[in-house]
Amino acid sequence: MSLERSQLQQLDDYRWLIPQGTKPGMRTDALVYANERLLQDLLKDQSLEQAMNVAMLPGIAGRSLAMPDIHQGYGFPIGGVAATLPDEGGVISPGGVGFDINCGVRLLASTLTVDAVRPRLRDLVNQLFRDVPSGAGRGGYVRASYQDLERILREGAAWMVEKGYGQPEDLTHCEENGAIDGADPDAVSDRAKKRGLPQVGTLGSGNHFLEVQYVERVFEPEIAQTLGLYEHQVVVLIHSGSRGLGHQVCTDYLRDMDEAMRRYGISLPDRQLACVPVHSREGQAYLAAMRAAANFAWANRQGITHFTRQAFKRIFGEKEELRVVYDVCHNIAKLERHRVDGRERQVMVHRKGATRAFPAGRPEIPEAYRATGQPVLIPGSMGTASYVLVGAEGAMQETFGTTCHGAGRVLSRTAAKKSEYAQNARQRLEEQGIIVRAETKDGITEEIPEAYKDVDTVIDVVHNAGLSQRVARLRPIGVIKG
Repeated sequence: MSLERSQLQQLDDYRWLIPQGTKPGMRTDALVYANERLLQDLLKDQSLEQAMNVAMLPGIAGRSLAMPDIHQGYGFPIGGVAATLPDEGGVISPGGVGFDINCGVRLLASTLTVDAVRPRLRDLVNQLFRDVPSGAGRGGYVRASYQDLERILREGAAWMVEKGYGQPEDLTHCEENGAIDGADPDAVSDRAKKRGLPQVGTLGSGNHFLEVQYVERVFEPEIAQTLGLYEHQVVVLIHSGSRGLGHQVCTDYLRDMDEAMRRYGISLPDRQLACVPVHSREGQAYLAAMRAAANFAWANRQGITHFTRQAFKRIFGEKEELRVVYDVCHNIAKLERHRVDGRERQVMVHRKGATRAFPAGRPEIPEAYRATGQPVLIPGSMGTASYVLVGAEGAMQETFGTTCHGAGRVLSRTAAKKSEYAQNARQRLEEQGIIVRAETKDGITEEIPEAYKDVDTVIDVVHNAGLSQRVARLRPIGVIKG
């Protein structure tokens, strides 16, 4: 079915409800976070239809949730969030995690100002392009054996630090300290391991990037100070995930679950929503493999951090040290405790293209940030801006502690390449003072700013809806694309 605007109930300027009875089979409502402008884009693809399908998952708790950067994905919409109750037949769905497991963002802070970096910006971008391997299928410089990979899948970023690719304090500023418990390398297929082994410390392709940015504006000076951020400071934003390994894990388990659903008597309108009970043998195997892939992604971003630090030292001297502000993951399912129907319950939270956004006081937040709330890192497009936010109490009350993860696409990669904006994309960015390096021309044309929603509008929604609080706006000056 195609959803009509008249079928949505406007709750306020930033919330729209799709009632449970809108489509047969929905077990709950779907709640959409958007303003009037963003809603027009949402009605053009199948993302809200997918949010309604998610509302049919067995054991779903609360509502099916759609963040303002939502767009059509595999099974779940990208920007879709759902929690299930494992002890009441709640399911785990690989489509609710995605192919790029723990695709995430890491923010590094320098001691340099934008005025100090601009004269050597081209040198820096070229050095980063040499030092950080990028592109589809590209291998990296981290030498790891098959046995090493087993440890990476269990230990995540900690293995990298042990081998000299970082410092212990890097780990304390990562979600889950850079490794999630419950990973089992034996649940990961040999094919996935072979795809991942040469790719530790590599950027990948598509929307993955490394951006040199500067803090253009601070909205909350006290919080920014706690995070060690100030206006005109140069920072680096890294966006990468679990590469071929995570993609293969998702592929493997989608096939297994598609066959298993019949045994568990689960029927859904979209095969891409293949799922099994969390406590089933298949569900536990997928979670063990997903966690291993998530740990691989944290190790990957740790390797990219090391090579980024090397590049900065080569250009600005040995004293220049990049500090990890925070590292957040998207595309993951986690067991967490949240209030459901007035009491605290254990739920399996699927965050597909969405970011955890816990407010101040939560023990999961690094001690240094516990009084301000968890840092939330939201990249925009390479020609616009990115944001630093912190989690807010509204997220705990409404979205299982979740907010958006980016600007969200409005053009497919194919449409972006064919658009008039793709013709002189690099030149237009250079005219704005943004230097871009990419492995291929497609790496730029697929990711033109016009392919994305306006990030300022997306941030306006989550800020005003009380899901997360704006802290700083970052502007890009140098971009590495896979």
